[in-house]
Amino acid sequence: MSKTYFSYPTIADHLWQTEGSSRLFRGVILAFFGSVLLAISAKVQIPFWPVPMTMQTFVVLVIGMTYGWRLGGATLLLYLAEGAMGIPVFANPPYGGLAYLAGPTAGYLFGFLASATLMGWLAQSGWDRGIIGTLGAMLLGTMTIFIFGVGWLSTFIGFEKAIAAGLVPFLMAEGFKIALAVVTLPLIWKQLDRQQD
Repeated sequence: MSKTYFSYPTIADHLWQTEGSSRLFRGVILAFFGSVLLAISAKVQIPFWPVPMTMQTFVVLVIGMTYGWRLGGATLLLYLAEGAMGIPVFANPPYGGLAYLAGPTAGYLFGFLASATLMGWLAQSGWDRGIIGTLGAMLLGTMTIFIFGVGWLSTFIGFEKAIAAGLVPFLMAEGFKIALAVVTLPLIWKQLDRQQD
C-alpha cells in the first residue's frame, strides 16, 4: 500500500485493508478493542522503581501510531465516554463517572486524547518508520500527556507539588516504555515491508 498525497498508511491500514462501509465497521471494532485494551492496561500494575508501572501511556501512544489520528482520537473519546458513563475503565477509585473527569487526574486523561491524536498524525506523516522518528514521536506524545496532566494537577496542589507527585516518580517507567516502542514499531514496519515485497 502506497502513501497518499497527504499521509502514510498506518499499521492498522496494512493489517486490515477496507473500503467503503466496511471501513466504518473496522473503525468501530478497532475503537472498541482499543478502549478495552486501555481499560486493562489501567488496571494491571507491574513492579517497577520508584513506583509500580502500568502500561497505559504506552497503549495510548501505540494506539495513536497504529490507528492514525482520526481512529486514534475516536478510540480515546470512546474510552473517556465509557468512563464518564460510570463504566470502571480508569486506573483509580472511583474508576469512572463524570466527577472523575473533573478530578485531580483528569488532565492525564485528556492528555491521552491529545497525545493519541498527535501520535496518529505523526504516524501518518511517516514518523513511525524508523528509530529516530519513533523516538521523537514517543517523546512528544509522552510530553503531551504530562503537560496536560501536571498542568491540571497543579490547579489542585500547586506546580512544585504536581511536578514532584505527578511527573518525577514516573520518569523511569516512561523511559522504559519509550524504549520499548522505539524497538517495537520499526520492527513491525520491517516485517510489514517484507510481506509487501
